[in-house]
Amino acid sequence: MAGDSSTKKAPQPLPLWKSFGASAFSACTAELLTLPFDTGKVRLQLQGTPTPGVAPKYKGLVGTVGTIAKEEGAAALWKGWQPGLHRQCLFGGLRIGLYDPVKSQVSRLMDGEGAAESSFGAKVVSGLITGGVAISIANPTDLVKVRLQAQGRQALAEAGKAPPKPKYPSAMAAYRMIAKEEGIAGLWTGVVPNITRNSVINATELATYDQVKQMLLASKLVDDNVFCHILSGLGAGLCACIVGSPVDVVKSRVMGDSVGMYSGTVDCFVKTMKNDGIMAFYKGFIPNFTRLGSWNVAMFLTLEQVKKLISE
Repeated sequence: MAGDSSTKKAPQPLPLWKSFGASAFSACTAELLTLPFDTGKVRLQLQGTPTPGVAPKYKGLVGTVGTIAKEEGAAALWKGWQPGLHRQCLFGGLRIGLYDPVKSQVSRLMDGEGAAESSFGAKVVSGLITGGVAISIANPTDLVKVRLQAQGRQALAEAGKAPPKPKYPSAMAAYRMIAKEEGIAGLWTGVVPNITRNSVINATELATYDQVKQMLLASKLVDDNVFCHILSGLGAGLCACIVGSPVDVVKSRVMGDSVGMYSGTVDCFVKTMKNDGIMAFYKGFIPNFTRLGSWNVAMFLTLEQVKKLISE
């Protein structure tokens, strides 16, 4: 993304088809490596405030992952991997693949022709645009992923009883069932909080990674290498987690709600605040950062290497 801070013009972005392919591959690689953290994060977010005197079922990332593996088997940690890859191929390929071409045009408007580096504002605007466009298209894949991750919790809700068969036997069946039961528009359930969340997180991730990398290279403390990419990826993950956690919690609750508890985004926000308090919006912050931090490191490390290979 960001190159070294010199007086020469910024390098031209890759052709869109190359950028999309590299981004989709990198996002899918990161998804598979970090999906257990995401499953744990979703379960923690969906777990409401426990009844006084009753210990919560899930405690922390390690405890949650252990409980899921013990009760449902280790494979349950990768529950939702199919729509997860569908999502990353489409959403990851678009939001990341479009970023450099869009940034080039936005920077031309905001920073003027021939600017050596894009301003941070141009990077943020570019991330907001590509994140919003990408998730508007890919929302069904995100919905199905959350539903599959949540249904294990629902199946085990009644202690002492044998869990019923999962409602959704597969990702493709989930797409069909949701469309049949809730209408085609049902596949876009939660699209408003999802656009909000993913625009904000995408802008934070990509702009922060771009800016941190640019600053590191300008400082001459590190070269454009794996160490630089790891530091930049961790910075992007931390900033995205701080900014995006509240909308992420609301998104997970709205999308995981198959019984009509919430009438919409605002209703979910209000009920969560009223019933669980403001800290509920940072429920699962540590696993969320573990997920986002590791995901960003894995994705950007892969992306930088793939882009280097296809640019040669």
